Amino acid sequence: MDSQLREIWATAPGTPFQPTVGKDTQFTVAFTLLLLGVALFGGFALNRSFINIPLLGVPASLALAVGTVYMFCAPPLFKAIASSTRQIYQLLKCISFTAKVHVQITQDGIRFAADHSRVMQGRIPIGGCLLKVQETKTERSPQFQINLAAFLEALQIFGASDVAAKQAKADAEPYRSNLRNYRPDAFSHQTLGVPGTCCLLYEEDGSPLSIILEETGVKTRCNMVTYTPEQPDDIPFDRDDLAFKIIMHSKWLLDSLSELAPMSPTRITISASPNAPYLALSSGGALGSASVDFTSGRDLLDTFTIDTKWTQSFKFDLVKSATEAMRVASKVSFRGDGQGVLSLQFMVEVEGGTTSFLDFRFVPYIAQDDDEIDTDEEEEV
Repeated sequence: MDSQLREIWATAPGTPFQPTVGKDTQFTVAFTLLLLGVALFGGFALNRSFINIPLLGVPASLALAVGTVYMFCAPPLFKAIASSTRQIYQLLKCISFTAKVHVQITQDGIRFAADHSRVMQGRIPIGGCLLKVQETKTERSPQFQINLAAFLEALQIFGASDVAAKQAKADAEPYRSNLRNYRPDAFSHQTLGVPGTCCLLYEEDGSPLSIILEETGVKTRCNMVTYTPEQPDDIPFDRDDLAFKIIMHSKWLLDSLSELAPMSPTRITISASPNAPYLALSSGGALGSASVDFTSGRDLLDTFTIDTKWTQSFKFDLVKSATEAMRVASKVSFRGDGQGVLSLQFMVEVEGGTTSFLDFRFVPYIAQDDDEIDTDEEEEV
């Protein structure tokens, strides 16, 4: 090899190529050139002459040509690649209790947030090994809303049969333990090793969120309509004023709800005490009442920290909405603050040896004045 080529090869890493127009400004430059080209072309069309050809015609052609090239070469606002949509589908299924979800693009990936009447919120960050970010504008975080049901349908285009079979099992046994959850099918796409990729693309503010799926040479593009974000305020949770903190296997919480569900309860009361029973879940309904006590604290609870007794009631249907997260998670962090807000943070083990955390927050049930009046009348009778 020539000595000059060796020198160029050795110095290349220290002097990377820098384009004349940076990636962050390519769209602005392209848009400006297109506007300039249209203006010059309009002036030439109104006064066509040989003199105006070099003055207006040629510059208009160059501006339109260069602007078009830069427009197509301009990087998208966000682009990420996922090797498999199965685990992304499972995670987003955990917050399918609302029709629309709030989406926020970050430097590390995408954050999905769902809100139910501002008394229950679920948040899921997706990134790391599940989603490899290739392009993003780090100076700001675009936000919008999408229809979650349509997004889930798009993710399962190539694996609709596998997901449909699992969903049928879930409907037949809605409170099954996660020990039997998502057993691999010998004939599923993932087990057979069928190659496939998923690309999430967001061109610019207001544009659709594109899902590009490719598997065995078949490419499908789904464009999801984005809506103006209407993100409500987060449910406040004071980490500096924790009343209790419990870390336990999520299957124990899932099995506890399965014991309470047959009574058709409207509320669930959660009590944490420094003495046995350390954690108690109780509910009552038209068919009776039931309770589940965790008296063997060290055998069932990995971490248990509490100062004084904490008791709050919540709507049972809201807590039940988090059962999908209980199925896919391995552990759950059970926390309550001084104002009564309940936080359930689930740890989900994903492929690649990493973990994802799903955060749910619940506002305690506040008795209405009518309920208090009815209670006083019953006591008088």
